[in-house]
Amino acid sequence: MIRLGVFLLAFLVATAAAAQTAPPPPQQKIDQLIGLLQDPEIQTWLESRKKEQDATAAAAQPSGFATWEARVRSRIHGILAAVPRIPSEVSEGAARARQDAVSHGYAPIFLIFAGLVAAGAAAEWLFRRARSPSIGPVARLLPVAVFTLVVAIIFFAVEWPPLARLVLLAYLAAFVVYRVAAVLIGLVESIRPSLAIRAQLFVGIALFAAATATLGAPLGVDQAVTEAISYCFSLLLLALAIETVWSALARSIVIKTGLTAFLALLWILWCLDLQGLFWLGVYALVLPDLLRAIGGAAAALTTAPSGSARSILLVRGSRAIIITLAVGWLALVWRLSPDSLASQNTTLAAVLNGLLKGIIVLLIADLLWQLAKGWIDRTITTSADATGLAPAEVAKRARFRTLLPIFRNALAVMVAVMAGLIVLSQLGVQIGPLIAGAGIFGVAIGFGSQTLVKDVISGVFYMLDDAFRVGEYIQAKNYKGTVEGFSLRSVRLRHHRGPVFTVPFGELGAVENMSRDWVIDKFRISVAYNTDINKARKITKTIGAELKEDAEVGPLFIEPLKMKGVEEFGDYGIVLSFAMTTVPGMQTYIRRKAYAMIREAFQNNGIEFAQPMVQVGGDDKNGAAAAATATLRAAQQAKAAGTEG
Repeated sequence: MIRLGVFLLAFLVATAAAAQTAPPPPQQKIDQLIGLLQDPEIQTWLESRKKEQDATAAAAQPSGFATWEARVRSRIHGILAAVPRIPSEVSEGAARARQDAVSHGYAPIFLIFAGLVAAGAAAEWLFRRARSPSIGPVARLLPVAVFTLVVAIIFFAVEWPPLARLVLLAYLAAFVVYRVAAVLIGLVESIRPSLAIRAQLFVGIALFAAATATLGAPLGVDQAVTEAISYCFSLLLLALAIETVWSALARSIVIKTGLTAFLALLWILWCLDLQGLFWLGVYALVLPDLLRAIGGAAAALTTAPSGSARSILLVRGSRAIIITLAVGWLALVWRLSPDSLASQNTTLAAVLNGLLKGIIVLLIADLLWQLAKGWIDRTITTSADATGLAPAEVAKRARFRTLLPIFRNALAVMVAVMAGLIVLSQLGVQIGPLIAGAGIFGVAIGFGSQTLVKDVISGVFYMLDDAFRVGEYIQAKNYKGTVEGFSLRSVRLRHHRGPVFTVPFGELGAVENMSRDWVIDKFRISVAYNTDINKARKITKTIGAELKEDAEVGPLFIEPLKMKGVEEFGDYGIVLSFAMTTVPGMQTYIRRKAYAMIREAFQNNGIEFAQPMVQVGGDDKNGAAAAATATLRAAQQAKAAGTEG
């Protein structure tokens, strides 16, 4: 308010000085004026007058919507009035270009264009003949590259007249882009031939229309006529798109009707100069199928496996480039439209710019995540094959299979959180308070979910201690099975009979790992009291050597089968103890095979296995025992004789 009073005082002083007829005011009057300006009532009155003047000026100035409506109405009327002048304006522009070429000693432009195309086609034909026939994607693009190179060399080597140079450059560029697009459309195997032909025709008409509209101003064609030509081409493209929907798409009538209405809506948005909404609609209609087609074409260009870094960079990178170009074009459209809402409203402009930047951030985060995920998956797959490797390398790969899935999950969370925070920052959100609030909220969640925190922390320490790995057989409390995988809070165990246990890390307690490094398997066999112990030891040693030399089970041994000696005297015979050291998990299989070989060898060498016997009363105990033994031997001999017979 004081500033307004000072400006008013300066105005009065300047007016008085300019008049030169009135004497300068005395100091008393100046002091009175300053006092009046400092009066609260006067200040309130001056402020109200200022607001009234601002409101009057705003009411007198047309709104942005009114300006847009008037501009669109004037544009449509001008275009409709310019339609009858299209033939004459086009003829005059073509005559100017022809006169420019002829006056400099050149042929008409269409003959020059035909000659350049013929020269490029001849070079392309020679290249095709010199190269062995191939149907690969690169082989289809190389002839187009040769055509473009030859045409570009001839075009830039000759000093063309100004207008002829612009016309040739515009239409040659459109022709080359059309050929590249036609090849890329042909690479999409999922597209039908009828639909591919219509797509190539649509692209050709659109490129020709764009080249023609670009040459309007250089050829001296009126702006309204140029826009009228663009509208005529847009009607042709709309008709072709609708015809494609009803003739080439195998969809229901409802979907076709909806697509037709959507195409008509896009054309209306373009006519009303709502470029931002128009391109958003085009992206919604075309971008999903275009990304799938680009991804398929990129995958066809490489022979690398689908999960390799080269394949990910090519497929994901090509899609990211398409989305980035779409986002950049949309930002350029909004920036070049001064009457759009994004240009008039700074808040909306900041939000839209933040969204566009956020899309780029998400694309980069997705590409980095896919590269990291592909490397982790390849490492896990590679580490699963441990054939012919040293035990240390096998253990290292098993540890990789254990830790990498957890690292992958943690990396996914980290990338998602960081990308989300960066996107929010681009949208203008202050992420500092969010991070602080997330910390406080995390503490509260930690107190409220102590069991979950316990499970996660226990899992971290199990991994640090290398207590178990994927593929190992463990037992913890009442749970046992082969470790199949992990999450952040639990381990998945597959029981040997089939059931799957999902056990939180906090519930495991002490873990018994039955698959680490080696295992000692011990078993006992009871033989008769009259057995020759040394003979049994020698037989066992021979069996151990045979098992060690066996091609199937030999590599599974760390120490061969040995007889330790007499373990105890049982009720019916002597208990012999045996032991062997094998790789983990195979001891049961080897023990079964050892049982069969020991039984056969003992029987062939007259070593009897202990059998329960009951002695019935009588004075001649030795005679009864001898009779029982004789009877048993006779039965065994009869059985052996029957087997040999």
